[in-house]
Amino acid sequence: MKVYIGVPRGFCAGVVRAIDVVDLALEKYGAPVYVKHQIVHNPYVVESLEEKGARTVEDVDEIPEGATVVFSAHGSPPEDFAKAAKRNLHVIDATCPLVTKVHNEARKYDGDGRKLILVGHRGHQEVKGTMGQTPMALLDDREGIELPDWDPETPIAVITQTTLSVDDTSRSIDEIERRFSDVIVRNDLCYATTNRQATVKALCKLVDLVLVIGAPNSSNCNRLRDVAEANGVTAYLINGPGELDGSWFEGVTKVGITSGASTPESLVQDVIKALDAEEVLPIEGAEEDVSFVLPKELR
Repeated sequence: MKVYIGVPRGFCAGVVRAIDVVDLALEKYGAPVYVKHQIVHNPYVVESLEEKGARTVEDVDEIPEGATVVFSAHGSPPEDFAKAAKRNLHVIDATCPLVTKVHNEARKYDGDGRKLILVGHRGHQEVKGTMGQTPMALLDDREGIELPDWDPETPIAVITQTTLSVDDTSRSIDEIERRFSDVIVRNDLCYATTNRQATVKALCKLVDLVLVIGAPNSSNCNRLRDVAEANGVTAYLINGPGELDGSWFEGVTKVGITSGASTPESLVQDVIKALDAEEVLPIEGAEEDVSFVLPKELR
């Protein structure tokens, strides 16, 4: 069996920054440091930080008064910051700067008098944070293209969740532009999402099967699997070698491997080792040299 491994893969700059924020907060303030929502969507990352003294919670009200809390990379609505202020919490915001950009766009276009449509997946933490910024409608492609019953000449601004399928998002935006005549589109898919999906498309031209390494609650990992399947290749999303199924590989001679933006590289290497491939060949994609500054409290 040959293994073709996608490049780039794994951690994006926003994930690196978020993990660093928790590590540095633990060093500076001591344990426990509370984390509002999983810092990134990967249980191995969450567990490794909890072993150092992080405590993951889903509601700010669960955090003891006066404690230190890190808000996750996915972004938080203003109400979480208001709750934290009432509880006298020391907040360190680890929101990915590319998500913060979407929040800023939402407030700008709302201030300009445009109605907002967010293309995103209902219930995802990033969508919750963005929709808390200002009133907006949500278009979730999984629910069909259901658009607000607004006048076709209504000024519209379109913003997007950062971790969606490139192709699905493009179709949703096309439908919005068909419905309304005055549309500004801010396609906010992040560089890591776009690059990893392009790499999967390249892998699909070479392999019989694609393995996406990552957590089942990771949006960008799920989209990588979807992209492979949309390109006619069977794909599985697994979080590590323990989830491999030997029956998947019957008659398979070439396997493609990639990983989502919150997946540690050690898990990818564990899967490659478990497959015991004759040859491992990298498939090179876009180069990534993005980095983000830390929050001011930790610089």
